Amino acid sequence: MRPTKKQAMIVAGVMSGTSADGIDVALVKITATDRNLKIKLLAHHAMSYPAALRRGVLAAMDAKQTSTAELARLNWRLGMAYAEAVRAAVDKYGVKIDLVGCHGQTIYHQSKPATYAGCPVGCTWQLGEPALIATEMRVPVVSNFRPADMAVGGQGAPLVPLLDYVMFANAERTRVLQNLGGIGNLTVIPASGKAADLIAFDTGPGNMVIDALMERFFQKQYDRDGGVAARGRVLEQVVKDVLRKSYFSLRPPKSAGREQFGAAFTAEFVGACEKAGGTPDDAVATATAVTAESIAIAYERFVAPLSKGKAVDYIVSGGGARNATLMKMLRERLEPMACKVAVIDEIGIPSQAKEAVAFALLAWQTWHGLAGNVPSATGAKRAVVLGEICYG
Repeated sequence: MRPTKKQAMIVAGVMSGTSADGIDVALVKITATDRNLKIKLLAHHAMSYPAALRRGVLAAMDAKQTSTAELARLNWRLGMAYAEAVRAAVDKYGVKIDLVGCHGQTIYHQSKPATYAGCPVGCTWQLGEPALIATEMRVPVVSNFRPADMAVGGQGAPLVPLLDYVMFANAERTRVLQNLGGIGNLTVIPASGKAADLIAFDTGPGNMVIDALMERFFQKQYDRDGGVAARGRVLEQVVKDVLRKSYFSLRPPKSAGREQFGAAFTAEFVGACEKAGGTPDDAVATATAVTAESIAIAYERFVAPLSKGKAVDYIVSGGGARNATLMKMLRERLEPMACKVAVIDEIGIPSQAKEAVAFALLAWQTWHGLAGNVPSATGAKRAVVLGEICYG
């Protein structure tokens, strides 16, 4: 059934990030007014991946070799999981939805073209069969958001800046929205700036390497409250060596993923920590410091010159915002540079829900035939309508 393009819609945004720990569903009311959009988060529901499904996702992400059958099955199994998560959210909160926006699970993202079969090819692939969600919920589903931006020369990421602008633009203060998912990414909104003035890019690893080390050494999915990092010793030389990698000095726009900071990077990182005489606790502490320092360097090099010495609101979201050790490191580095660091929960949005809210907004944009990318963030030649619509 096709809903009308009405003034107010309730959209379910669905997100599963590069940490591959589960699914977030945000139920969002989006209202169009004469001047702008009003976005209200009605509810947030989180669902962990079953252990077998998480193993399948991680194996696909880092696979040197796999089969078409395995990927096809994973695509459908993820679609089932997304449908289950949306259904659980709707039933739990008693909300009737009009539309779903599902990012899907990224298993490969190559933002820069490389030669393949005689041609330069850039590509991205998100799994999760949308027809299963549409059939379960009987509403249209917008998915596959990234390719349209890449088709016009963009990197397909980051796509959250539109939400950052709609919700956080301020006439008097520059604001930086820092997400700490598997990958760290930020959006800079200059004071009184327009959407075209945004700068956004991936800063490097967020939780990805920390989570991989926790899995490897402690059989845990993540470092709860940063407890392991707090008792470890930061191996300063390892941090310095990592930050010499070319990615950190590249100018924006730029994007990253497991291709840069996945299994191969983690194995090299562990070797460097062991060579430096580090323990597993030290390795986790050092990975946490790499995340904090890469963000501080990105701010210092690419953002601080824009603020012209004025105070900046630095708003952090994502799973890493719950890591007390990481947040302490960030404050120690950013506050001397006139950044007022806050967690997004303090201004009314759960950290874990933000990206799901973003894909609810992007689905709304697509449904109304409106562009969803921000070319200054992705490097695209022009703004385009994102995604594909599957009808229930």
